[in-house]
Amino acid sequence: MFKVMDGSSGNVLGLQPQGKIEKQDYAEMIPKVEALVQEFKDVRMLCDMSEFKTEAPSAMFADMKFGNEFRHNIVKMAIVGDKRWEEWITKLSAPFYAREAKYFHTADLAKAWEWVRS
Repeated sequence: MFKVMDGSSGNVLGLQPQGKIEKQDYAEMIPKVEALVQEFKDVRMLCDMSEFKTEAPSAMFADMKFGNEFRHNIVKMAIVGDKRWEEWITKLSAPFYAREAKYFHTADLAKAWEWVRS
């Protein structure tokens, strides 16, 4: 599931993927992003990966579809985590998910919120 994080407000959405992400989790999350796009056009996202375990194969297509649909609307995306692969994924996938993406270590969550809002 995607938990909406405290600190989300206006066009800033903080999400924390928790456990194993399934296709249905995207079906529940996408309307939240669509609503923000309808209201604000430009959206800023923070993804806290600290509770993420894995993504089901069936969810991978939904993940790519999400990026394709919203990448022009997501102005900034902060990825917060503590694993080296999360940092690499941020760099590799940035153009497919957001206009600008940046990785932050878990200890720098406050800095990530600050950056995504600026």
